[in-house]
Amino acid sequence: MIADDEVALRIALAELLDHEEGVAVVGAAGDADEAIRLADELRPRVALVDVKMPRGGGPRATRGITAASPDTRVIALSAFEDRPSVLEMLRSGAVGYLVKGAEADEIVDSIARVADGGTHLSRAVVGGIVDELASQMRQDEGERLRREARRDEIARFVNGNEISIVYQAILDLRTLAVVGMEALARFRSPLDLAPERWFEEADDLDLGVELELTAIRRALEALRRLPDDVYLSLNASHRAAMSPEVTAMITPHAPRIVVEITEHEPVEDYPQLADALATLRRLGARIAIDDAGAGFASLRHTLQLAPDILKLDISLTRDIDADRAKRALAASLITFANETGMLIVAEGIETAAELNVLLELGVPFGQGFYLAEPGPIA
Repeated sequence: MIADDEVALRIALAELLDHEEGVAVVGAAGDADEAIRLADELRPRVALVDVKMPRGGGPRATRGITAASPDTRVIALSAFEDRPSVLEMLRSGAVGYLVKGAEADEIVDSIARVADGGTHLSRAVVGGIVDELASQMRQDEGERLRREARRDEIARFVNGNEISIVYQAILDLRTLAVVGMEALARFRSPLDLAPERWFEEADDLDLGVELELTAIRRALEALRRLPDDVYLSLNASHRAAMSPEVTAMITPHAPRIVVEITEHEPVEDYPQLADALATLRRLGARIAIDDAGAGFASLRHTLQLAPDILKLDISLTRDIDADRAKRALAASLITFANETGMLIVAEGIETAAELNVLLELGVPFGQGFYLAEPGPIA
């Protein structure tokens, strides 16, 4: 079968192959959809497939042909020496590659080899493509080893090894009394990654919720050492917050718990998340939105979930004493919170000047290195 959007080339190839003993052209297609349909209908032993064609190109046609007719072997055709196209077609399932304009003998020989179960690369590309394929294989192997190392490390964390929790005080900014403690995970590993990167890596490996559950379980261990009037703030992605495991862990302590919804990935179903958070609220827990003012996601969380607490992001707090725009934005969020019955907590307070401006704006609570650094519970 021949699949190429150039009619003249299809005709020329068909005429060439019709004169070859043992070769029969059973069909011709002008785009990827037609090529896939014909392969399913005719089940050719070999398909010559153009790299560039309408409706998805050669890679899509190749994947569709091999799915529809697994015994069909694909030879890619290209009008020029294009190594990225070679690699893409080979990854899609092609077992041969011919540059258009190749000698008739090479075309026939390629078809014969591939029909007999072999492979073929055009002489025009074989010199450079071997090195490029070897380099790609080395890169793929390096990426595989990197992911395995990450998975092994994260699996250790999930099992409770080399993970610890530090706590940062949340203070009443006027009296400096401690009203809450935010639990923050720390990871010990030769791979020097920031905590948020470990959570991102865990998400990428489908271990994100498991890692969060371990961190929350560890964080709750300190609750008995906190005064009764001090709450514990736990960070959770929307997926973790909706898990029955989190509900079960929080239930015995719910009135002393604040669940901070963090932005690890987009929320697909706000009604489902709102229902899960409503369950936690009925138990007595409060809900906070982290990083308010940092971007559209946190504002959307705020509007969709109506939290009890709004946490001003460090990007707003930092240098707020010297930036009128930050002061104006913070003031608008504070007004919004006051009118909707939400409490404001400012994150990342690092100087006395920042603290003074936040007090002037009416921010009641805050945390940051200027007030208290994260550490173990004394």
